Amino acid sequence: MVKHFTTENFQKEVLESDVPVLVDFWATWCSPCLRVTPILEDLDKEVGSTYKIGKLDVDAEYEIADEFGIMSIPTMVVFKNGKVHQSAIGVQSKATLKKMLEA
Repeated sequence: MVKHFTTENFQKEVLESDVPVLVDFWATWCSPCLRVTPILEDLDKEVGSTYKIGKLDVDAEYEIADEFGIMSIPTMVVFKNGKVHQSAIGVQSKATLKKMLEA
């Protein structure tokens, strides 16, 4: 299940995660962002517990978006060991997102 990251759980779920985490920085009014949701759901089913996948609403959690310099959405960021490992702006294919997690 695709997780929803917030200020309350971001530290534990993302920065302290023992597996790589893909975070989709998005907003409800962003139509390209809405196209990403089924891609993330498919990827989440495919990778199971090997990786963590979730979304962070930049309007509701703007402090976190600002902290990581998110200027465009959707932006996909892979965190490994609490640090930004890779990022990509715009709608990405499931294959591309999986490669980002595996890199």
